[in-house]
Amino acid sequence: MDKGPRVYLEILRLVRRLPKDTRPYYAQYLRENIVNYPKIFSTRDEGMDELFRRAYDHSIWVLNKYSVDQSAADKLKRICYESVIYYRSDNSYE
Repeated sequence: MDKGPRVYLEILRLVRRLPKDTRPYYAQYLRENIVNYPKIFSTRDEGMDELFRRAYDHSIWVLNKYSVDQSAADKLKRICYESVIYYRSDNSYE
């Protein structure tokens, strides 16, 4: 699975850890942002990697706001900060 959908699903899982009365707001906020940036799912560049890292940082902020253990976001951190290997046409990579 591409990185974009994995990030989306993992953040949605984190929303389920929030207090019940806040879940609809954050789930809607997440959906609206994904709809506004559909190319996230197909683009693989450094700008998108930065966007994923910011998504992780914002998720940690929300978890801390509601006193949810931020270790719940460990999987999201691995996804957002995983190194991306770009292959060149000459079969080498950077």
